[in-house]
Amino acid sequence: MLLKKQFALLVLALCAAHFARADTIQLKGNDAVTGTILAEKSDAVVVDVGYTVLVVPRSVITKISKVAAAVSPAATASNLLVSVNAPQFYSADARPATARDVQDLVKQIGEAVVQVRTPEGLGSGFFINADGYLITNFHVIEGETEISVEVYHQTDGQLARDTYKQVRIVAINKFHDLALLHIEDKATPKFKFITLGSADALTVGDSVFAIGSPLGLERTVTQGIISTKTRELEGELYLQTTAQINPGNSGGPLFNMAGDVVGVTNMKITFGEGLGFAIPVELVKNFLDHRDAFAYSADNPNNPYRYLEPPSRTQQKPVDGK
Repeated sequence: MLLKKQFALLVLALCAAHFARADTIQLKGNDAVTGTILAEKSDAVVVDVGYTVLVVPRSVITKISKVAAAVSPAATASNLLVSVNAPQFYSADARPATARDVQDLVKQIGEAVVQVRTPEGLGSGFFINADGYLITNFHVIEGETEISVEVYHQTDGQLARDTYKQVRIVAINKFHDLALLHIEDKATPKFKFITLGSADALTVGDSVFAIGSPLGLERTVTQGIISTKTRELEGELYLQTTAQINPGNSGGPLFNMAGDVVGVTNMKITFGEGLGFAIPVELVKNFLDHRDAFAYSADNPNNPYRYLEPPSRTQQKPVDGK
């Protein structure tokens, strides 16, 4: 009862807040917490409510909803309805994974995995929505503007390759090795896309699988386990997996056994086997949620940030003009 009252008071306090983008955690007793989900663990969810960070036990959570945009307290009921039902830029599911057969999952989600080609090489990627937005690694398209994407559409049980050459770089984050691309060819179909899961919900030893184009061998499936969730390399934390990762896999998805993306494969130890690494999907969500901050600049293609020139010091002339 005490916990319920505390959450009820918290919800009342949050009613006065305004979020540019908010997630909603529905609690038992029809209470709710609104804020930005920072992490989702097996026993709790960490939420930033603006002035503090809460750890909400999963035992009191009945539902988690991702909301594209929150409204101010002065919003009308009709505006509130529009905001809640606004289409999501990407689909996310942080619920515990229900294991399925890899063969069935590949048939279901394989079309959403693509090849990303540049004059210098190729990598992999995957669609995050039906409108042609896709994720890949920054190093796959680094320094390139001539990019094409090869998509495998399934028709009557057969796969047909389509190549799209009007590809725009939307946002890049070279520090986390992520890039957001958009296919802008005319008369494109609605693309199959993949749901983003939760790397926080993984445990060491969980089965995972990857789909990509190692050495150009498109639609290659490899399976393994999570060796560790917190492998530190050059100041960043990666998922380490025994699923085989090779050049060409870069930018492709690492899946849990529910078919949700838990990471983006980006490197391996070259002198060993079964030592692959993936960027945790939580970093991908953060990148997408703040994609405007990482917007690609044609004036400075290797850096998403625009630095302003510092003001020059005013040159004061002597009174006598000398």
